[in-house]
Amino acid sequence: MILTKNYEGGIALLEKESEIISEGEYSVASISEYQVEMCNISKSFAGVKALVDVTLKVKAGEIHALIGENGAGKSTLMKILAGAQPQDKGTIKIGGREVKIKNPKDGLENGISVIYQEISLIPDVSVMENIFLDEFNEKKNIINWKDLKVRAKKYLDDLGFGEIDVSEKVKNLSVAYQQIVEICKALNRKSTVLVLDEPTAVLTMKEVEKLFELLNQLRDEGVSIIYISHRLDEVFSLTDRITVLKDGNLVNTVESQSINEDELVRMMIGRNLDTFFPERKTSMGKVVLSVKNLKAGNLVKDISFEVRSGEVLGLSGLVGAGRTEAVMAMLGIDNLDGGIVELDGKKIKFKSAKDAFKHKIGLLPEDRKSHGVLLNMPIKHNITLTCLNNFSTASCINLKKERSFVNQFSNEVGIKAASLDNNVSSLSGGNQQKVALAKLLAAHSRILILDEPTRGVDVGSKTEIFKLINDMVEKKCAVIMISSEMTEIIGMCDRVIVIREGVSVGELQKEELSEINLIKYAMGVTKDESKQN
Repeated sequence: MILTKNYEGGIALLEKESEIISEGEYSVASISEYQVEMCNISKSFAGVKALVDVTLKVKAGEIHALIGENGAGKSTLMKILAGAQPQDKGTIKIGGREVKIKNPKDGLENGISVIYQEISLIPDVSVMENIFLDEFNEKKNIINWKDLKVRAKKYLDDLGFGEIDVSEKVKNLSVAYQQIVEICKALNRKSTVLVLDEPTAVLTMKEVEKLFELLNQLRDEGVSIIYISHRLDEVFSLTDRITVLKDGNLVNTVESQSINEDELVRMMIGRNLDTFFPERKTSMGKVVLSVKNLKAGNLVKDISFEVRSGEVLGLSGLVGAGRTEAVMAMLGIDNLDGGIVELDGKKIKFKSAKDAFKHKIGLLPEDRKSHGVLLNMPIKHNITLTCLNNFSTASCINLKKERSFVNQFSNEVGIKAASLDNNVSSLSGGNQQKVALAKLLAAHSRILILDEPTRGVDVGSKTEIFKLINDMVEKKCAVIMISSEMTEIIGMCDRVIVIREGVSVGELQKEELSEINLIKYAMGVTKDESKQN
């Protein structure tokens, strides 16, 4: 039997059953070893089965990974747990007690907090106001601001993030710090179950380390943590057990240390890891784009590279090294302070992304939801947005011709959707990314710049995206690929430029690509670095 002690900051585990239970101070948490039990959960949307008889059990004081391809049912299962969606069938137990979670309020009252990829804080109010937001709903005429400030500061100090200014507006914080504020808000709600959806997608290595320290601390205090991530290295290093979903079905729940990466991938997608990076047959042509001694703002100090037709050039380096900033300045999106850009051997200065696009240079931005797709527009219109001239005459769009093109093109790209008339927001992350890519491919871009093309995308969709990249390269397109995933850089790139602190410090050929070589240049520990500067 697991007992919990109710206290002001949350609930702590009591290991000994022999301790005396006093009414109001202690409560029975579970007659089993599980804090969360979702049993035989099923859910359908318009006849499409999203979940089929899925069972998830999470222990108190456990970090439990929930993984699977996009569309496997992970988000649906967590929305049911949080009360954002009702299940069609199945039961939920919290602390051994069956509960009915009909709405998010019920979820919060049962100690469940979900931190989604899209931060759900109020950006224009302070950190402390966001943490204690629920208290403002209570019928109090006077708010003790001094007390709120002290309490908020204590929360952050206890979590190891005392450097966050509790009076600062949330919109001025980094994404990492915003996530910490979300966690503080959850702890103030006395949450015993914490769900994190891709929490490290936009964090630096140091921020990830601090987040992991915090999660381990919360686990030791008895909080049940459900961790959703496509990064398998995180899953193995952080979690105790792993539950795998595929096509809405439970595949298995295993101990994290009892399985290796290849076996886990096989469970997720039904094939081995050695087929992860598809083979590419191509021969490189001439240099099509060259930048020399690029300078822009504080992050781009001296960056040079060139890319050939039929080549995938990687831009590697730590987060904040200046990779994205260099590309944005080159395309005229941000101010270019210095340097030379050449297209087909001729000097050029792009005035904007639109100007670059006229020259058949397509950019897949890092943040697909804000800049890569129009979420609230139909899939078909997103795809043809860049090539409407192909279907229009005298300002009128030939809808029949457009639909025929979209149907054929979406099949080639592999977009999985119930209907191409649905909005992009209805798609999984992997399929949204395919739509963003399709928009560029439909315009016959001959130079593709892909910034974190697989961020937030499941393993299976990653392979499909890699195949799309290979298809374009085999058609003599030039691809510049920015990625924080070293395995992707090694698996996909013909050549890599390593950038450190705004300077291109090394060039590695295909046969030289390895994690140790990439890390050496990125961290500045190469013997010949002086020759590169």
